[in-house]
Amino acid sequence: MKAWFVLGMCFMTALWAEKNELKHSLHANMVHLYDSEPVNVESIEKIFSEGVFYGRLRSNSFGFVWGEELEANGKPVRKDHAATAIGGSLIYRSAYFHGFGFGAGAYASWSYGTLGREESYLYKAGKDTFSRYDRLTDGDTGMVVLAEAYMEYKKSRTHLKIGRQLFESFLTKSNDTKMIPNAFEGVTVTSRDVPETLIKAAYFTRQKLRDHTDFHHLFAYAYDANEPYYYTYTENDDSAMHRGLTLAKLQAAGIDDRLVVLEAKNWSVENLTLTANYTAVPDLLSSVMIQADYIYHMQKWALIPSFRYMYQFDNGAGEIGGASRKGVVLSGDYDDPTDLNSWLVGVRLDAVKENLKVRVAYTQVADKGDIIAPWRGFPTGGFTRAMGQYNWDANTKTYMVQVDYTPQYFDNVRVVARVALQDFDDNKAAPQADSNLFTIDMMRGFHGISNFYAKLRYAHVVGEDDTVTPSGFRKPDPSYDEVRLEFNYLF
Repeated sequence: MKAWFVLGMCFMTALWAEKNELKHSLHANMVHLYDSEPVNVESIEKIFSEGVFYGRLRSNSFGFVWGEELEANGKPVRKDHAATAIGGSLIYRSAYFHGFGFGAGAYASWSYGTLGREESYLYKAGKDTFSRYDRLTDGDTGMVVLAEAYMEYKKSRTHLKIGRQLFESFLTKSNDTKMIPNAFEGVTVTSRDVPETLIKAAYFTRQKLRDHTDFHHLFAYAYDANEPYYYTYTENDDSAMHRGLTLAKLQAAGIDDRLVVLEAKNWSVENLTLTANYTAVPDLLSSVMIQADYIYHMQKWALIPSFRYMYQFDNGAGEIGGASRKGVVLSGDYDDPTDLNSWLVGVRLDAVKENLKVRVAYTQVADKGDIIAPWRGFPTGGFTRAMGQYNWDANTKTYMVQVDYTPQYFDNVRVVARVALQDFDDNKAAPQADSNLFTIDMMRGFHGISNFYAKLRYAHVVGEDDTVTPSGFRKPDPSYDEVRLEFNYLF
């Protein structure tokens, strides 16, 4: 009922809106963009009256068919399913008085699927439209979350935010492709005061994943043999989370999981963009990343070669959780089963001509520990990471070709097609079997309804079904077909 109340509030706001202003828009990955910012005011009472509301109604639908359904100990671990959800968001940003302002964002989702309450753990992409913990414990299929609630101060081109907020960096993202974004609690600073440079810094104490209604630990997995299995859904249960770094182990070691982020992007050299990032959970894990993108202009084409290097430092996490993010280390899997030191390299070449872009990319992860990044920023993102894939386990190589095309006579339509070949380590038990992936995305904004967006996505995955590790473990066939359909209306 709470979800329906928020939806009704958004709908009534849309009805009485006097004009359809283009206050905000969506990026191709459906992340929210502000096109109209709140103004500066001279009196404190105008902070509220001159503030801006940003509304969004949306729906998401999913269909998922496995190549091989599975059971373990008489309990299904894979099952074909479908799900649909409707919801919305209402964001308010106040005007600024002497640089001070505030903002808040309420999000709602109501979900329905083909699986029963006791089978809710089997949903894949559709799981982010509801809280599995709430569904399994209370039968609740809706979520209402105050994901944003912050105070803000801006001076010149520097912004300071304190509270609940969204933050985009190399390894932390809102990843708003479902119903409710990934959010953080803490302090951030974003500055453009240095010429041709963007600087970001953050200190976070809590996180709320997309399918959670409460903020939780940033780097702790909630496993306890004395608790029901759905207890794991109360903390960081992201698919990329290290399952060996349990909350109980961190508490026993007296470690608080706090997240520190420093990032800088510079354009001072003509045609060259340099990016550097440092992300750390003190006393556990840290990483550095450098990336270079260069634009070479030709007569009709532009060539953009890019290079990314990431190094992960083990500051104690490996001794606690082991080298595998899934917490599964069999004899001989890793050279050092307690070491998470590792690196990743990525190269790509984009060829761009008017409404066409062709990308060829490659990433390789060292045969060391797994790369750990459970904050919805993907280490291979923008290079070889395709829809729903996690291709940054140890000793993984990925090759990808992508075509991005906007038809000449349909300028509001964008089509993105990818083919990715994923070569995982056949000798390790935890990583999946090798797979070849094809995806196609179609996104359209409609003429005459300028704030309406539709996006259709399809993935076809063909995996190996005969991979057996030296220890005798047969890896499940990773094949599946998935379709996603999303509608958005902004007001």
